[in-house]
Amino acid sequence: MLEQLKKNYFFAVIRGKDEKDAVLIARHAVFGGIKNIEITFSTPNAEKVIQDLNQEFSDDLSVFVGAGTVMSTELAQKAIDAGAKFLVSPHFSIDIQKLAVAQNVLYFPGCATATEIASAHAIGCPIIKLFPGGVLGPSFIKDIHGPMPDIDLMPSGGVSVENVSAWKKAGACAVGIGSALASRVADSGYESVTEIARSFVEAVEG
Repeated sequence: MLEQLKKNYFFAVIRGKDEKDAVLIARHAVFGGIKNIEITFSTPNAEKVIQDLNQEFSDDLSVFVGAGTVMSTELAQKAIDAGAKFLVSPHFSIDIQKLAVAQNVLYFPGCATATEIASAHAIGCPIIKLFPGGVLGPSFIKDIHGPMPDIDLMPSGGVSVENVSAWKKAGACAVGIGSALASRVADSGYESVTEIARSFVEAVEG
């Protein structure tokens, strides 16, 4: 699963206004080629959204639904019970990693320093989320990969169509895309999510 997540490359970080909004954003992101779906716990009834999406895409083995903004082991367990395949948090928690290992799911903690990254890697976190990505920038990956070349790093926050290729060139194993995906929903409907998702995919493939 880890290799497929990295092959998919893009994580849609979804903060829905409600359950329906989150499901529609996720669905249209998948239509546009983004197959890793991260439902944040800032979304109302996030567990229900995770359950519904798992059911909707049960026949597509390339789609993975996980949970984001996992701030505690309690939320982590709720996400796992709902069927989340991976957990993402803005911080690094040893307790969440221990729970993830015990429950056979993947945990991607948020880190912003070399010490945090090394510590998370040492206890087995397979991908380290660089957060906030917009502050750290693509050059941060090159700097970290100098002394720690084998650590998989995924920026989240500040990733745009304009700079996503720079992140990949710098060595990002994946990228998290948040508000940019749904930025035109109010004006252009959910089809705009599909269009934006495709533009991200094309920016990297091109």
